[in-house]
Amino acid sequence: PADALNNGLALTPTMGWLHWERFLCNTDCTNDPKNCISEQLYMQMADIMASEGWKELGYDYICIDDCWLAKDRDSQKRLQADPKRFPSGIKKLADYVHSKGLKLGIYEDVGHKTCAGYPGSLGYYDTDAKTFAEWGIDLLKFDGCNFDNLDQLVKGYIDMSNALNKTGRDIVYSCEWPLYTWEDLHFFFFLKPNYTAVRQYCNSWRNFADIYDSWSSIKSAIDWAADHQEIIVPAAGPGGWNDPDMLVIGNFGLSHNQAVTQMAIWAIMASPLIMSNDLRNIDGFSKSLLQNKYVIAVNQDALGAQGQRISKSNNLDIWKRELSGNSFALVFLNREEIGGPRSIAIILKDLGVDSTCKMSCMVTQILPTYEQWGRKNLTAVLQFTVNPTGSVMLRVEPF
Repeated sequence: PADALNNGLALTPTMGWLHWERFLCNTDCTNDPKNCISEQLYMQMADIMASEGWKELGYDYICIDDCWLAKDRDSQKRLQADPKRFPSGIKKLADYVHSKGLKLGIYEDVGHKTCAGYPGSLGYYDTDAKTFAEWGIDLLKFDGCNFDNLDQLVKGYIDMSNALNKTGRDIVYSCEWPLYTWEDLHFFFFLKPNYTAVRQYCNSWRNFADIYDSWSSIKSAIDWAADHQEIIVPAAGPGGWNDPDMLVIGNFGLSHNQAVTQMAIWAIMASPLIMSNDLRNIDGFSKSLLQNKYVIAVNQDALGAQGQRISKSNNLDIWKRELSGNSFALVFLNREEIGGPRSIAIILKDLGVDSTCKMSCMVTQILPTYEQWGRKNLTAVLQFTVNPTGSVMLRVEPF
């Protein structure tokens, strides 16, 4: 990959929780105090992440999205939180999150206003970066609504990156620069983003549309990544990652099989694992899947190589990711949405793992359940079934 942003952060994909997909811009704390965007929501999530095993597995960022802001800056032109929903202020919230051994992320926008219409950072990049550092912020999600032209957008992302680094505080920079270049509908033209520059200034970057709590949305994100992998994969690596958006596992729209697929593909794509769900009420299946240490180990592999789709045939997609130690992860995704489990029989040699299995290798299934398949050679035939819209994830290691 090209040179990464020189801040020493995000050497593996970021993991944590973000409010947006699950809680949107709910500011009605009078009628819905449990689910509105308020300091209470983040404190409760921090309590759970610290006490229920999330932190130990690497989920260490609690991230605020849009709608936390007051409608106006203060008298010194600094950002301020809505005083009714964040009466203690963001600094006190950051202190609370830090006391739990976690980190706090926040949201702003490169343009005049945020996507929800709150004050944006245009013209205030240095001021806002300094404010975030003084508050103790650890991650900035920087959106791309309400800008005047493409040059302003690109310059804004670069300027905020430089402003964050000047503060001297470690702040992961999650930008949406490529998204608003690929899909610049306002100006009716499309450009291929300069991923060398994007990687130089951002720790992670969104490429595609917002994720929804649906199988069709998950499929669209997967297909976009596969269709553009020749462009986006070379940009990924320690310090900078392609972000297909939030994990929606534990919400309402995915079956168990589809949840397995999102977790498997996000892991093999070396994507940030940022959940958007209600950890206060998450079901056991979803919690177990999100906390699967074997899948997380694939996602967090130190080599930092993003996986790719290596085969697409007859509604079966095969994805492959190189791991450290001359190992590989593989995902078999059954795209059928009708019928029952699909039988697969494939020779190990045909998966391009010759160097790993030259003598023999150990094959382990890690999704949908953990099973050791034992020692195999290159001529071994792997036989298994994959449920409709589901996936089987394997790890292949030298033996």
